[in-house]
This record gives sequence, structure tokens and C-alpha cells, in this order.
Amino acid sequence: MCRNIKTLHNFSPPATEEEIRASALQFVRKLSGFSKPSKLNEAAFDHAVDHVAAAARELLDSLVTNAAPRDRELESVKARARSARRFGALAQSRVTG
Repeated sequence: MCRNIKTLHNFSPPATEEEIRASALQFVRKLSGFSKPSKLNEAAFDHAVDHVAAAARELLDSLVTNAAPRDRELESVKARARSARRFGALAQSRVTG
């Protein structure tokens, strides 16, 4: 479940609100154990996602680095290469197919 939480700091272009919210959603899903909450828990779940997303945005906005921003496309290529080394051809066919 949390495999989908990606590093969002120090990228060019910066992380979008959608990316931050998606990471917050994955985090709350992991904590709660729900991929989709019941109607009874939906309000609490959504409230938690909102708060985690706000905290994540605040964190990203306050972090400081001297490193040059990472290129999203280059990092994506590197991730695919790591996956291919780790899982072989099966992983590549799933990514491209």
C-alpha cells in the first residue's frame, strides 16, 4: 500500500497539490487499514487526509536544501531501471504494457 508514497521534496517542477494529497491518502489508508472507509468512517477518514496533506505541504514548504532540484523524468528512468534489475523482464512488461 505505501509503495505508492513517493519522495516529493526537491523536484523540478515542485510537487503538486494532487501528489501531496495522493501521498496523504496512502498514508491514512495504511494507518487506518482501510482502502475505502465505510460511510460511518468516511468523514473521519477524509478529515485525516486533509490534515495529513496540510502537514505535508507545510513540511515541503519549510524544507531547505543546497542540492539542485531533481529532474522528474530522470528519476523516473532510474526507478524503472532499478525495477528491471530487481524484478526482471516481468516488471518492464507491466510498466510499458
